[in-house]
Amino acid sequence: MNGKYDKIMGLPHHVSKTRPQMPMSDRAAQFAPFAALTGYDAAIKETGRLTDERIELDVEALSALDMKYQLLMEALDEAPEVTITYFQPDERKAGGKYVSAVGAVKKIDDFERRITMRDGTRIPTDDVLSIDGELFSSLE
Repeated sequence: MNGKYDKIMGLPHHVSKTRPQMPMSDRAAQFAPFAALTGYDAAIKETGRLTDERIELDVEALSALDMKYQLLMEALDEAPEVTITYFQPDERKAGGKYVSAVGAVKKIDDFERRITMRDGTRIPTDDVLSIDGELFSSLE
């Protein structure tokens, strides 16, 4: 034994008589990783999240969609099942996503430019991309 710590190697571990021992959970916390830039990971994920661009319909597609609106308004009492694909703008960044709502239409409000489905879904008519269903089979 010729090392400089040889004198203390065999001594018992010191335990303070005046201070309580730190709990194991607190001892582990002092070695936890530290995030110097809080919120940075969330900002990176948000930047990397992809959104779709809104598709602008041409005159031909708009007239076909208008014909479908007319047929749908005439058949509202029969409650036909339709699939409406519409653009839902993103709340945090430019763009959004296309969503489909399936079900019966309850009301088409020309003043507020909104379609209300029977399940309560409200769809702005300006955001509608397409309307499909059995009702429109005569158009194809």
